[in-house]
Amino acid sequence: MKKQAHLPRPNIEEMVNKIVACGKISRADQHQFMSALLSQTSINQAEHELINRVFELLRAGRLRVVD
Repeated sequence: MKKQAHLPRPNIEEMVNKIVACGKISRADQHQFMSALLSQTSINQAEHELINRVFELLRAGRLRVVD
């Protein structure tokens, strides 16, 4: 049986800051963001707030989704 490699934990704060600063989220950003979230066994309160920020900006139309 193969051992699974442990990848470094993605920095959700850096990813959110980049998305917010650009005012857009690309499909690649979205994929990286979702992969980071789904790879977490738990999300702390600060990360949860950052994630909610992205969703709120999307709902408010302040972030564009681009290809």
